[in-house]
Amino acid sequence: MLRQGASRLTAAVANANGVDQQRGMATLKDISIRLKSVKNIQKITKSMKMVAAAKYAKAERDLKPARVYGEGARAFYDNIGAADATATEAASGNKKKLLVLVTSDRGLCGGVHSSIAKEAKLILNNKPADVEYKVVCIGDKSKASLQRLHSEYLLLTANDIGRQPPTFEDASIVANAILNSGYEYDEGEIIFNRFKTVVSYDTTKLPLVSLESIKANEKLAAYDSVDDDVLKSYTEYSLAQLIYFALKEGATSEQSSRMTAMDGASKNAGEMIDKLTLQFNRTRQAVITRELIEIISGAACV
Repeated sequence: MLRQGASRLTAAVANANGVDQQRGMATLKDISIRLKSVKNIQKITKSMKMVAAAKYAKAERDLKPARVYGEGARAFYDNIGAADATATEAASGNKKKLLVLVTSDRGLCGGVHSSIAKEAKLILNNKPADVEYKVVCIGDKSKASLQRLHSEYLLLTANDIGRQPPTFEDASIVANAILNSGYEYDEGEIIFNRFKTVVSYDTTKLPLVSLESIKANEKLAAYDSVDDDVLKSYTEYSLAQLIYFALKEGATSEQSSRMTAMDGASKNAGEMIDKLTLQFNRTRQAVITRELIEIISGAACV
């Protein structure tokens, strides 16, 4: 009887340990699958970091000559004080304003695009009731952020931005679309990310001045032989200049931010791999120890 009871007890312990062993093996399998997936993610983030680093190096090289376009247009408007005159007219009753948001279609680059959308939402939510705003979204990221709650403000959208480095032809197409949209704005702003260093950028506003505001400026007389046709042509060209400048600044900021984000993601994946490896080894050791206990217990009972 005693031997039969011991046999039943040994069988019960073995069955119980068998259930635990199956659970342990399932846990090991789950950990192994998760470990493999995190390693694959780390490979992807490292590859994306390398690609972003190569694109960033090219974008930074192209940025210096592109800044000449933007700084030249800003110097002209600063010399005649057009921005100050536009602000005075706005206070006296200008009602139509334009926002140009410079983003791209691609994500996984930190808060580069969300900072621009956040600034635009702040302006639209706090606008006076008698002021009309229209928004031009360059890139799907800004469009996606504004489409749900502020879709009535969208004037134009441009997609397929970010796959290739921006060119002056791209800026000219956007400027031509704005000029042919039929929306006669009194003043406007280009909101973009100005590149500072590899790890920092500033969300910056670049003023847009309408042709009528420039014509009404008294300081324009300092420039000789500027008739209406020349002034109109230069205003249209300067719009393309400013957009090209903003596109180049935004592209460089995006690539540097993506490189930093992918580097951080790779480090986080590495830390998770270490933790999962430690957990896998501990669980496997526990399973081996339990199996040894079962064998020893069975031998002792016999």
